[in-house]
Amino acid sequence: MSAVQIEKLDRIIHRFASVEHELSSGPAGDVFVRLSKEYAELEPTAKAAQNLKQAYTERCDVDDMLKAGGELAAMAEAERDTLDAKIVELEHAIRILLLPRDAADERNVILEVRAGTGGDEAAIFAGDLFRMYQRYAASKGWRVEVISASDGEHGGYREVIANIFGAGAYARMKFESGVHRVQRVPDTETQGRIHTSAATVAVLPEAEDVDIKIEDKDLRIDVYRSSGPGGQSVNTTDSAVRITHIPTGLAVAQQTEKSQLKNKNAAMKLLRSRLYDLERNRIDSERSAQRKGQVGSGDRSERIRTYNFPQGRITDHRINLTLYKLDQIIEGPALEELILALMAEHQAELMATETSDV
Repeated sequence: MSAVQIEKLDRIIHRFASVEHELSSGPAGDVFVRLSKEYAELEPTAKAAQNLKQAYTERCDVDDMLKAGGELAAMAEAERDTLDAKIVELEHAIRILLLPRDAADERNVILEVRAGTGGDEAAIFAGDLFRMYQRYAASKGWRVEVISASDGEHGGYREVIANIFGAGAYARMKFESGVHRVQRVPDTETQGRIHTSAATVAVLPEAEDVDIKIEDKDLRIDVYRSSGPGGQSVNTTDSAVRITHIPTGLAVAQQTEKSQLKNKNAAMKLLRSRLYDLERNRIDSERSAQRKGQVGSGDRSERIRTYNFPQGRITDHRINLTLYKLDQIIEGPALEELILALMAEHQAELMATETSDV
């Protein structure tokens, strides 16, 4: 590693020790919360850095033993290869730990899945995708709560919005944003022809009150009676809520709950997260304009993945990865293989960018 990186690791080790000492004195309230959060953020890098420094020291000792010769040299020869492999592994892990982190990575997620082109088959596919994410979330120990859902006429969803609660949910789920395309023979197809349809997925980091300040004067709130299939009235009271953010034109509507207050709170939560995501995208766009070598726009309109059922094939077009295990991935837990590949590619791009900036 470079001298600059070693110096940075020394500072992290020193700060970690300082935070650990402050925590041992028994701080209370906000100070304890702040120090605990910093401790958790520093610990992985500090521990890896300590292990690396120890490995460097042991490697120097091995070199001294090799120079001395004699019986110890044979032992040192065997230990050298093991230490070299350990150092390479630790250095790679630390380079990843030192990469700039997305501040939203540890946040909960608001997941939106909508049927695209393809009519009934698109709605069925949207349902398949949502169930895949539910099962994937369960395999990670995350909790999923549906905020609102609009069922398709023949199954699936025209639209479904849900909260996913879990540590690091956004860090993994953010790679799912985009257009998902499916190729398969629908159950209603009598001649066995393959149809192509699509669904869109949006993954938003859940916003906190401090992230986005929303002025009351910037909101228009409309209430109305919630409706069911065919426009039939579900409630006899005006419990459904639509909130429009006037400066941006963003509008959200909620009618899942019978309580107008609960629908309003759910709508505000969704609006806040969409505004937060809008601001993050604006900042990312400015950074992209400054970095000509940045790879990928992250535009949600891009087709990101194709699910080909006749061939049992799934292809992620962003990294040109094809896996012939569609049945396992659509079941949920095996989605992790795709997500890990996307995370590795993202880390490689960040590392390349960091190197070019040095």
